[in-house]
Amino acid sequence: MAFFIGRDREARRAYGFDEIALVPGDMTVNPDEVDTTLQLGHVKLEIPFLASAMDGVVDAEFAIAMGKLGGLGVLNLDGISTRYDKPREVVSQIAGASPEEATRLVQEMYRPPVVEYRIAERIKQIKAAGVPCAISTIPQNAEKYGRIAMEAGADIFVVQSTVTTVRHKATKYTPFDIAKFCKEMKIPVVVGNCVTYSVAMELMEVGVSGLLIGVGPGAACTTRGVLGLGVPQVTGTVDCAAARDFHFKRTGKYVPIITDGGMSTGGDICKAIACGSDGVMVGSAFARAKEAPGQGFHWGMATPHANLPRGTRIQVGITGTLEEILYGPSRLDDGSQNLVGALRTCMGSVGASTMREMQTTEIIIAPSIKTEGKIFQKAQRIGMGKN
Repeated sequence: MAFFIGRDREARRAYGFDEIALVPGDMTVNPDEVDTTLQLGHVKLEIPFLASAMDGVVDAEFAIAMGKLGGLGVLNLDGISTRYDKPREVVSQIAGASPEEATRLVQEMYRPPVVEYRIAERIKQIKAAGVPCAISTIPQNAEKYGRIAMEAGADIFVVQSTVTTVRHKATKYTPFDIAKFCKEMKIPVVVGNCVTYSVAMELMEVGVSGLLIGVGPGAACTTRGVLGLGVPQVTGTVDCAAARDFHFKRTGKYVPIITDGGMSTGGDICKAIACGSDGVMVGSAFARAKEAPGQGFHWGMATPHANLPRGTRIQVGITGTLEEILYGPSRLDDGSQNLVGALRTCMGSVGASTMREMQTTEIIIAPSIKTEGKIFQKAQRIGMGKN
C-alpha cells in the first residue's frame, strides 16, 4: 500500500525487525528435532549462520572456528588478511585507536596493496582445518581473485558491494559482467547486496547461487546516513524472498537468500527467517566473540574508502566465546547469545520442522512488541530494556 508524501509523489511503507512479531503456531515441535541446515551450492551448513566478511569479525582463525561449529565465516580478500603477514597485529592497532583517530587509521592501514599469494595462503589455511572456505571481494577484483580462489580450493566465492545490479551503466570502465563470471566460476557464486524484487529476480536469472539482502542496516555501516540509501530488512527480505519463490516456480532452481545485517539478537534472526530468508549474515554479534580478531571492536567494509567512508569503527565489547554466542549457555539476558538455540526454540513454537516451514510463519505488525509490559526492564536497563 502506497501513501502520498506530497503532490503526485507516492511512497511505500516499509518495515524493520522492531515493528513486527511472529505468531505462535497451532502446533508445536520439539526444538531438538528441527532442521536448521542451509545449502549453498554443494556446501551444506548445519546452521544457517554466516559471519560477515569484515576484518574485525573474520580472519582465517575465526573462519576455522566458525566452520567447526557448523557455520561459515566469510574472509574479506580486500582486507587486512591479504595485505599483511600478521593481520592480527594490524587489527590490534585499529582496536587501540581513539574514536577521533579510528577512521583515519583504518584508511591508512588499508593503503598497502593486496598481496595475491596471501589469498591462496589464507584459503589453504582454512581448508587444511577441514572446514568449508568462503571468501569475498568487490566486483572490481572478482575476475582477478576468482581464478586464484578456485585454484586454491575455495568452496564459495562472494561478490559484494553496497548495491549490486546486473545492469550497470558506465563509459569510463568496463562494467563487471555477473552472468559471464558465474558461468566461468566452477564454485558457487553468492552476490550482494540487493533489497528489491526486480533486482533479485535479475540476479537469479543470470546464475547466482545465493543472494545477500540488505543495504545499510549493519551496526558499523553508515550508508543510510551518508547516502540516504536503504530498505528496512523485513520488507527487503520479504520482497527478495518473493522473487526467489517465483524464480523457483518458473525454473525449478532454488536460489537461497541471506539476510545480511541489522540483526543483534536471536529474535531478529528468527524474524529474518520467518520473512523468507534461508540464512543470515551477522557481523556485530560475532565481533563480540573472544575468537574475533577485532578484540571487541568492529568496523564496516566501506570504512577504509579513501574519499567517502560509509562505515565506522564501533566498540561492541567481548561477551563470550563463539560457541556461547552460537550455542550457549547464554550468560547475558538480552538475547545476544545462544542464537542457534533461539532459532530452534522459535521454530518449535511456531510449529516449523524445517526452514522452509519457518518461512510460512504468520507475521503481524506490532510496533509495541518490544515495549509492552517491559516497564521495569526499561527503567532498570536490563533484558529487553538495554537498548
